[in-house]
Amino acid sequence: NSSSSPVIKDFLVPINSTSFRIHFIPAQQTSFAFVNAIEVFLVRDLVDNPAFVTSAGSPGIYRGLPSQVLRTVQRVNVGGQSLHDPTAVASEWVADDDYIFFGNLAKNCSYFSGTLNYDDELGAFQNFVPDLVYKTCKEVDLTNNQTSNSTNITWHFNVSKNARHLVRVHFCDIISSSPNIFTFNLSIYGNFSKKINPYDYTVQTAVPFRYDFVVDSGDSDFISISVVPLDGFLEKIAYLNGLEIMEFITEPGLELGGSEPKKKPVRFIITGSVVGVFVICSLIVVFLLCKKRIKRKPFETMASYGTLPFGGASPYVGISTKSVNPPPVPNLNLKLKMPFAEIIEATNNFEAKLLVGEGGFGKVYKGTLRNGLKVAVKRSESKHGQGLPEFQTEVMVLSKIRHRHLVSLIGYCDEGSEMILVYEFMEKGTLRDHLYNLSGNPERSSALSLLTWKQRLEICMGAAKGLHYLHTGSQGGIIHRDVKSTNILLDEQYVAKVADFGLSKSGLPGPDEFSTGIKGSFGYLDPEYFRCLQFTEKSDVYSFGVVLLEVLCARPAIISSNRKEEINLAEWGLFWLKKGELEKIIDPSVAGQINPNSLRKFSEMVEKCLKPNGVDRPTMLDICWDLEYTLQLQQTEVRREPHEDSTIDASLNMSSRPFQRLPSNNLPIEKDDVPMVRDDGSDTTASGVFSQLRIDGGR
Repeated sequence: NSSSSPVIKDFLVPINSTSFRIHFIPAQQTSFAFVNAIEVFLVRDLVDNPAFVTSAGSPGIYRGLPSQVLRTVQRVNVGGQSLHDPTAVASEWVADDDYIFFGNLAKNCSYFSGTLNYDDELGAFQNFVPDLVYKTCKEVDLTNNQTSNSTNITWHFNVSKNARHLVRVHFCDIISSSPNIFTFNLSIYGNFSKKINPYDYTVQTAVPFRYDFVVDSGDSDFISISVVPLDGFLEKIAYLNGLEIMEFITEPGLELGGSEPKKKPVRFIITGSVVGVFVICSLIVVFLLCKKRIKRKPFETMASYGTLPFGGASPYVGISTKSVNPPPVPNLNLKLKMPFAEIIEATNNFEAKLLVGEGGFGKVYKGTLRNGLKVAVKRSESKHGQGLPEFQTEVMVLSKIRHRHLVSLIGYCDEGSEMILVYEFMEKGTLRDHLYNLSGNPERSSALSLLTWKQRLEICMGAAKGLHYLHTGSQGGIIHRDVKSTNILLDEQYVAKVADFGLSKSGLPGPDEFSTGIKGSFGYLDPEYFRCLQFTEKSDVYSFGVVLLEVLCARPAIISSNRKEEINLAEWGLFWLKKGELEKIIDPSVAGQINPNSLRKFSEMVEKCLKPNGVDRPTMLDICWDLEYTLQLQQTEVRREPHEDSTIDASLNMSSRPFQRLPSNNLPIEKDDVPMVRDDGSDTTASGVFSQLRIDGGR
């Protein structure tokens, strides 16, 4: 490979022990072996006993799939463009047009702009495959074309002869506007077929699902895949969203145990993975399969299945430092590094009209990458006081965090004196933008929609889940340190995502941290921090309590006022809470929408979050459950008996929870989807985007 393009190799490897080794050995005496980067992800076990298919048909089922080592041959985004999505485990996909063998009536589906309805029971897990794969497809529709001889779409994929492959096909009905009854055939080699009905297991549209098959290529050097509409249905439709092909690695002597491997087996592993050791090999991705299955609990949780995106293992593999300054050669994610020229092109040389915000870190520009992805580009400036160590730490940690309610890093640039972070752009801006307008721009204010009370609760729930993951999703926990309404971003569906997290480990600050001054934004800072100079997870809880009041009252955390108790929103809210008259400061645009029971529960939650002592405050998990209950109360009509006075809350004696809380420190998996960014906040803050991290011991 004489080009500068990286060579990427993906492997799915079952590991039976708690550690493993990867050896790189030259294939020839005149060559050398090297690798630029390795990423390791924890994924779920493969489901055993899929159909076994040959070119002659299907002889039965295949047993023993979870014990196989697999190498990715193809990942095809059917009906869409080639894409790279760093937020997904399976990140690299190619377009399908070059593989179409037959299909005169084939056409690309219209792009689906709605929210996907993930259901883990159907095998398609959010953030494993990019959402864009499920939001595009290729279809053939013969409903109004009964005389056509082109009745299917067929793809041919080159593979090794006499080899077995795992073929994984991805489906998602984004064609139907409502649940529809139609069935079509998926065919392999034309001799094996599987009937596909999108509504065998669900009654919703836009639900991703998949099927796995083990295919033996025999003497053929290709695999043929077809989708065929069937007669007997009102709509004769067939479609496919995506396809993966993984080849079984069957080198003799391959050992996957925890003991030191013998030289010959190691040679087979490396020769099979590096493919000519003197080529440029920029990234090897090793997927791990847990041999021990995780037993399902009443609620499957994000923390149970992890961080990238569903494993229970820590995302910070190999990072160990005991100070706020990173090592001289930090473990930056090389794959995310972007040339400065590309950022110049994306922002039109940082054109002034693309400036969307400015904060403690520098300026934020809206940009568009060459693949059409809209991004927010945060460019640090020396006058803002952020240094290279903070920037390096930000890249190290942000590149390893994957959660639907936390902002994802798309790339970074550190050429010369430039320190730039690139995030996916959030179309709806910040939460504060939709609560009140401080910019003085009436056009911008009128362009933003008012949020309903239900929307506000759902946004708070999303942000709370993101913060809960930060606090508990990794060993030791991470504290945000700057929770506020401008650091909660909204996508086009108003799904919340927390941004600009400070990434400082809980516990007493070290000497370097004392010297940097107070971190955070005025109006949101935990009063206990002022007394003890100690940040804990409960400091984030206090700040989140202020955000809850912002959501309820639609006013800033700090304002100018002649009334002393009105200046600080937290003090103002507690003042009216103690009087039992919180309804007097509710945002008028939602005052008539709020169920009294929902308001009561919400008020209790705010009061607990703003307790002066951290030990008395709830955890973010408690807040998630309380918000869920508050939303349930809002959606439940308040019924009164004829004899009850309308001014009396008939349900004050209701149980504070409609269900028993499970003995778990985790949250149920939810089906939200999220991208990023914008920060036009001008709050006085010293932390900004390039913040500090202190990690004691390895993660």
